[in-house]
Amino acid sequence: MNYNQEYQSKLISPQEAVKIVKFGDWIHYGNFMMAPTYFDKYLAERKEELSNVNVVAVCFPGIPEIVKCDPDKEHFTFNDWHFSGGSRNLHDKDLSYYIPLTYHECPKLYERYLEPDVFSLKVAPMDQHGYFNFSISNSMHASIVKKAKKVIVEVNSNVPVCLGGNDESVHISDVDFIIETNNEPVIEVKSPAPTEIDIKVAENVLNLIEDRSVIQLGIGAMPNEVGRLIAKSGLKDLGGHTEMLVDAYVDMYESGVMTGKYKDFDKGKIAYTFAMGTKKLYDFVNMNPACASYQVDYVNDPFIASKHDKLIAVNNAIEVDLYGQVSSESYGLRQISGTGGQLDYIYAAFRSKGGKGIICMASHLDDKSGNIKSKIVPNLKGGSIVTVPRSICNFVVTEHGSVDLKAKSTWQRAELLISLAEPTVREDLIKEAEKMKIWVRSNKIV
Repeated sequence: MNYNQEYQSKLISPQEAVKIVKFGDWIHYGNFMMAPTYFDKYLAERKEELSNVNVVAVCFPGIPEIVKCDPDKEHFTFNDWHFSGGSRNLHDKDLSYYIPLTYHECPKLYERYLEPDVFSLKVAPMDQHGYFNFSISNSMHASIVKKAKKVIVEVNSNVPVCLGGNDESVHISDVDFIIETNNEPVIEVKSPAPTEIDIKVAENVLNLIEDRSVIQLGIGAMPNEVGRLIAKSGLKDLGGHTEMLVDAYVDMYESGVMTGKYKDFDKGKIAYTFAMGTKKLYDFVNMNPACASYQVDYVNDPFIASKHDKLIAVNNAIEVDLYGQVSSESYGLRQISGTGGQLDYIYAAFRSKGGKGIICMASHLDDKSGNIKSKIVPNLKGGSIVTVPRSICNFVVTEHGSVDLKAKSTWQRAELLISLAEPTVREDLIKEAEKMKIWVRSNKIV
């Protein structure tokens, strides 16, 4: 069947597309790098004609035009399921709002609660069968398509085509309008260069990984460094099952370390729900049968992911307190990122036979005055959100070693965590632990 005629009948200008939006609408954007940056620009131009319009995104790349044009929030309200650096800065200025989310549940939230008035997203060009590929963000797009009243795709010929998996595309019959764009290249996100501490932490993580493990890496320089060290290691036949695909997976695959031959399912494939990195990564995923794009309710479901033996989840944190509570998304009342899939994977890894859920971080930061600020603290900063409860927390790793908190009492946890702290702050942590009644006086921290 030739779908070109249907394509032409649904093709409209961006100026016409944004006229669909009306007072009080909820507009949902494509996730991550598939956010409709073209549609967003033209929607902002309608500012004076609109009010009480809510825009919902996931980790929007940069600052949306609808926020730039409306600093007093008289026309648009911007909401984000997971903060990027842009959303974080907007939140500091009272210009964005976080939507709490356990990532694998998001498709179910659309099924039960949400019915967007408009869903706009970036896609790859239509293929001969009438499908537009979701490219490097699958996540929850198929679920939103099912619930949205109107679906508008903006076609970009410069995005990768990512093979499934499942639910990796939308058919033209489910699309209401099509916009053709200026085909800007996909935004690249380079991981910061690792510090000496990052490298030491990554080395300690590497010591916890065995042959045939299945690897999940979170966002940030440290997890990426873990992946780079794995690629240079003598480990054999690793697999990939992760929410976020980063450049380090290219290194692991091309080095021959990651084969996926012994995965319990999706053998030989790296399963993921979105990719974020550099052109190296985007070229790697393009039409690559070694990669499988899935919705997040598959990749992040703890009861699916944990069916892999030796699932290793490596994620970063902002603070860990002496009870073993992990805050990875906020610092006090300041929203930094989001829960994302960290809880999904820390829980899944422990359920996995031989699996390990790993929280890795530097033991401290140096503030602007050069003072040491410990990231292992007696209590989380007031207002901080607990991302991983103490009952779920498994391994914690810093540059000073690794500890397993499972099946440990409060005093044992305090002792183990203090052993990972910067040595100069350990005595102060011991004094606080004594006040908190989680310290045995005979304990010795070297």
